Amino acid sequence: MRIGELAGQTGASPKTIRYYESIGLLPEPARTHAGYRAYTEHDTDRLVFIKTAQRLGLRLDEIREILALRDQGERPCDYVRQTLRRQVNEINQHIADLRRLRDELTALDARADELIDTDTEHGCPLIERAHGAPTTRIDPA
Repeated sequence: MRIGELAGQTGASPKTIRYYESIGLLPEPARTHAGYRAYTEHDTDRLVFIKTAQRLGLRLDEIREILALRDQGERPCDYVRQTLRRQVNEINQHIADLRRLRDELTALDARADELIDTDTEHGCPLIERAHGAPTTRIDPA
């Protein structure tokens, strides 16, 4: 099958497929006499695996490691479990960070009327009075 057919079957764009080939996630396909890429069902299965792993939040370097283990005939389940556990920990940290941000924004909103009435020469006092705002001016240059 050609790249357009592979793209249609997997939902990956031809550009993405070529990129995956360039970074070694997909092997270089055979070529037809006319020079077109010729993909197999194995390529389809591998690309579906990659897309599924991405949907689960795995990074391309992690997916590459999993595929390398699999290509060597090893079961990558231990590596996958470690990776998924790390990901869950990162998600939990992100949720905690978002909750703190939500609490700060809620508190700031509760004080909005009071803060907006203050005179300021630099802009919006809602941002200037946020708890996490720096106390010194940051030079953008």
